[in-house]
Amino acid sequence: MSPPHPQTWLYPRPEGLFCEPGGFFIDPLRAVDRAVITHGHSDHARGGHRAVLAHAATLAIMKARGVAGKASQAAGWGERIGMGEVTLWLEPAGHVLGSAQIVMAYRGSRAVVSGDYKRAADPTCEAFVPVPCDVFVTEATFGLPVFRHPPALGEISRLLASMALYPGRAHVVGCYSLGKTQRLIALLRRAGWERPVYLDQALIAMCAVYEAHGVRLGDLRPALAADGADLAGGIVLAPPPSIGERWVPRLGDPVVGLASGWLGVRQRVRQGRVELPLVVSDHADWDELNATLDEVAAPEVWVTHGSEAALIHAVGRRGIRGRALRLVGYGEEEA
Repeated sequence: MSPPHPQTWLYPRPEGLFCEPGGFFIDPLRAVDRAVITHGHSDHARGGHRAVLAHAATLAIMKARGVAGKASQAAGWGERIGMGEVTLWLEPAGHVLGSAQIVMAYRGSRAVVSGDYKRAADPTCEAFVPVPCDVFVTEATFGLPVFRHPPALGEISRLLASMALYPGRAHVVGCYSLGKTQRLIALLRRAGWERPVYLDQALIAMCAVYEAHGVRLGDLRPALAADGADLAGGIVLAPPPSIGERWVPRLGDPVVGLASGWLGVRQRVRQGRVELPLVVSDHADWDELNATLDEVAAPEVWVTHGSEAALIHAVGRRGIRGRALRLVGYGEEEA
């Protein structure tokens, strides 16, 4: 007897992607009895679940965000766990701290739900591990050929060059609280920036979670507690919505930057009125998406969100079956 095709036991329901023989949902969109969570971003890790399984770092992030499940189980990388008739384990996804691919084996067939992922090196999280499988479930946030991200350290060099050019002006950079903030700090340290990095209050809690899990970020200080002399010529990181409301008036004439993979498209830069666009993304770009699909060698690929049609067309030309799951509720918040 041939193994059952994953589409007979892993399929979308209104609550989210459901593994029937395991009795659990992956990144469910509403509260469920049993949830397996890929990572801590708000469009994947929601509150109200009765029981949650995830990597320990993801559970800590969910707790810090106030969306922890009523009961939780931490899984280590590669640790085999039986859930119903399914053997499940986690492999790193390289997206943010604790981000995981969910690997499921059932009666001889294997499916991998990758969540969000990136392939570029990141000192703040475990690197993506390709897992051969029968069905690979992928995102396609940057699933168009126009998206080819430059090396992140090169973008940090552009930030430091701007600071050298304008030594008396603060540089305030918009970045999301989970993943992007910590990666920027780590890249700055790697590029030789040893001075304090000043943080908007909204970013401090997640940095503390990273530090608690062994990611060293160096001298971090609350920006609101610093005076103008401290901030002049310094770096302030803040959530994008707060820059115009809070930091531009306070800093006088800062250089305003934004770190996002979307800034590889000029229209996005113009819309955001960004003086210093930094193309730093926590998602795989077009080439990385396609390289990943070649590495996992799955004969079938399901796309959860993003530019589904382009990626499905690209894999189809290579003899891979593609399918759009069209799961609602996943956004571009942390791109």
